[in-house]
Amino acid sequence: MTPDNALLANIAPARPRARSGLRELLRSRDGAAAIEFAMLAIPYFLIVFAIIETFVAFTAEQVVSNAVDTLARQIRTGQITSDPNKTSYTKSQQFRQAFCNEIAVLITCSASELQTPASLYLDVESYSSFASMPTTIPRKSSTDPYSDLNTSGFTFAPGGAKSLNMVRAYYRWQVITDLLRPYLTNVRPSDGSASVYLIVATAAFQNENYP
Repeated sequence: MTPDNALLANIAPARPRARSGLRELLRSRDGAAAIEFAMLAIPYFLIVFAIIETFVAFTAEQVVSNAVDTLARQIRTGQITSDPNKTSYTKSQQFRQAFCNEIAVLITCSASELQTPASLYLDVESYSSFASMPTTIPRKSSTDPYSDLNTSGFTFAPGGAKSLNMVRAYYRWQVITDLLRPYLTNVRPSDGSASVYLIVATAAFQNENYP
């Protein structure tokens, strides 16, 4: 056998081995789970965060709604009045403090929040009839459904015995997840400030004929 033939004899058996290695590489599943997880991780965590955000926001709504019901009941029964001649006389600041105490289980009012509303807005007014009570959220723009809250007319002026009253509470709830903020928020200011989910709770009632 010539040297060239001997060299070819040594190389020839390696070809099937190379083709076999290529087939094994193509059939290999190493790392497939990691790639699949990377593809599914973003939508998976978006769903998880959406569930958590929605659950917490819903819980906050219930807390604010319960606080409105509690304070409205006290106004209806004369435990809270705006008459300085009564022992139940309550100032606006005291009413805010009482409301904050009711929602403290989930929402904390800072000292600055008690003095100057930045997230929690309360409006207590008396009306001549139920028909004259507002039925929509007061916004700064009548044409933009996502405009900010208009609080210019908010006050604390509950009526006396047998009067018709409405208690309205609005809380600017912060949405933590950036990717979900455009879908969960209902206040999107045009000035570029952060969008929020506006929690709304309302109670309309007639006061009892208390002394």
